[in-house]
Amino acid sequence: MTSVIHRLICRTAAVVGFLVAIISSVDSFSASIVPWSRSVQHQHQHHQHQHFSPTRRRNVHVNGSLAMSSSDESSSSSIPEIPFLTKSVLSDRSRDLGVGEDSGIFDIANEEWGALGERGWLTFSAAVGTILTAVAVLWVYAPTGYADDFTAFLEHVAGGNSHIVTLIYGIVFPVMHSGLASLRPLGEKIVGARTWRVIFAFPSLCLSYSWITYFIAHAHDGLVFYDLSHIGWAHALAWVVNFTSFLFLYPTVFNLKEVAAVEVPKIHLWETGVIRITRHPQFIGQVMWSAGHLAMVGSSFSALTMALLVGHHYFSCWNGDRRLFDEHGEDFLKIKERTSIIPFKAIVEGRQELPTDYYKELLRAPYALIAVGTVGAYFAHPYMQAGAALVRNTGL
Repeated sequence: MTSVIHRLICRTAAVVGFLVAIISSVDSFSASIVPWSRSVQHQHQHHQHQHFSPTRRRNVHVNGSLAMSSSDESSSSSIPEIPFLTKSVLSDRSRDLGVGEDSGIFDIANEEWGALGERGWLTFSAAVGTILTAVAVLWVYAPTGYADDFTAFLEHVAGGNSHIVTLIYGIVFPVMHSGLASLRPLGEKIVGARTWRVIFAFPSLCLSYSWITYFIAHAHDGLVFYDLSHIGWAHALAWVVNFTSFLFLYPTVFNLKEVAAVEVPKIHLWETGVIRITRHPQFIGQVMWSAGHLAMVGSSFSALTMALLVGHHYFSCWNGDRRLFDEHGEDFLKIKERTSIIPFKAIVEGRQELPTDYYKELLRAPYALIAVGTVGAYFAHPYMQAGAALVRNTGL
């Protein structure tokens, strides 16, 4: 009884602390973020040279003329310009419709750390650290979190059958993730775009952690038709497929600050990059990732989990098109006509024409970030497996 009371107190304190942190963050950011977000539609037309932060360039009057203050030189000016990596090289878009955005554009000269509360990478780091800490305390860490209790509840409902547990995860996660995404227009009207992003991200991250952990711990459950995980060539082939899949899975790196709600989240209509190959790269990436993992371990549990993941992303193709049409109307229909879900289909049919310098749209910093992260995740696999085993055997 004492341990139960202690755990309840810890969780209550964690929830209260998290709420206080969120409220404090909103209060501290509101002075700079909210006024900016209200004028976001006009900032490039009217305020491009009027909105300054303490770390941006400032014009001052000297003897009646304009001069630049001592803060002219930003911290990024000392970084050498490296084509493709620190500054994107634009491709030939003369044959594009021009109704969509150029994806993955990056110029380090336009980036800055900024002060806390500004739209810089310091605020981004603080925001990501806050949400990940909240996930760790309120969900992952056993003494204060609910992840173990949630999984234990599902196992109780399923009578200990791991296939039923992953089936429930495969229903709960899509309903939560796609449901909150679909409610975004309504939610943003009530609480604002940035707060809704937090509301959307938190349960998605929590459920993702639990489902991935459960999958790793139970991948060999049920009927095992084959296991190629210890065969060198099969492992290498699966790694290549999985690595490539991440280049499709995460176009969110095109707007990282929006992901962390540092900048006002928007529903973007991309026209270049991987979108030329497939309009729904996350669906294709998930198919590739699932195929690569299923090729390694052919168990009934893995097959069911992969089918659920692919099924959710297939639904997201329809739901994503619906949301894009609601946001962009006729402009989206024009992009839809020139693209396809099946990779290269629109290109083969002549509806999409790749520019001769198409490689410039892929050799960009966001893709490099994905590549580095994917390699890091590969080397972290032993720790993931050890962590999943620890969760399964100890309940942590």
